[in-house]
Amino acid sequence: MSIKTGIHNGVASIEIARPEKKNALTLAMYDAMSDALDAARDDATVRAVLFSGQPGIFTSGNDIEDFIARPPGQGSPMLESPVGRFLMTLSNFDKPVVAAVTGAAIGIGTTLLLHCDLVYVADDARLAMPFISLGLVPEFASSLLVPQLMGMRRAAEKLLLGDPFTAEQAVECGIANAVLPAGELLNHARRMAERFNALPPGAVRESKRLMRAPQRELIAATIRSEGELFASRLRSPEALEALQAFMQKRKPDFSKF
Repeated sequence: MSIKTGIHNGVASIEIARPEKKNALTLAMYDAMSDALDAARDDATVRAVLFSGQPGIFTSGNDIEDFIARPPGQGSPMLESPVGRFLMTLSNFDKPVVAAVTGAAIGIGTTLLLHCDLVYVADDARLAMPFISLGLVPEFASSLLVPQLMGMRRAAEKLLLGDPFTAEQAVECGIANAVLPAGELLNHARRMAERFNALPPGAVRESKRLMRAPQRELIAATIRSEGELFASRLRSPEALEALQAFMQKRKPDFSKF
């Protein structure tokens, strides 16, 4: 399994551990992360969850080969797929979620951060949401949350053009809390997660619920709307050209569309 989990000192860790494939996520890995979140939710000893990747790589996004072989939303609604299950499980998770990001955080590697409570990025972090370049649309409520955080103009650069951005820019626009040296990042993020051990867990959960309540229904509706379009776009000629070009290591040709 390419997702490593464990519980230590009140913190449930979810580590993306597939460095040979740049931590690309398969459907099985999405299920494993959802299972870990479900277990952490039900374990009274767990006070927080910590997401991390490998040194120099958080995740390169979805495993394209896996997506082509088993596209989410094929034969069933998008949100009933392993991807959809993970989106809804994380967005509705009631305990604090902390993320430690080193290196590349592509696609879902960036959008999942929008649903974490504390995000720390290494000075080598590079974030990007290149959905449109693959013939797709934004996901995980990023079409709603990114413009809210960055403003419409900068969101257009990140979502419509797919421009990457640095760790410092992630902090500036509100996606991350702080930038740290890569060698110090994970320990710092873990220390922050462990701080919840000293706080009353019920008050923490209720406060998180209050903070997120005004947009909870809107976020859920946006995830559903994006998911339907994403699944449809996966079967579009533009996406097929983009995905084939990616597999063939060439530039896609959109001139015929």
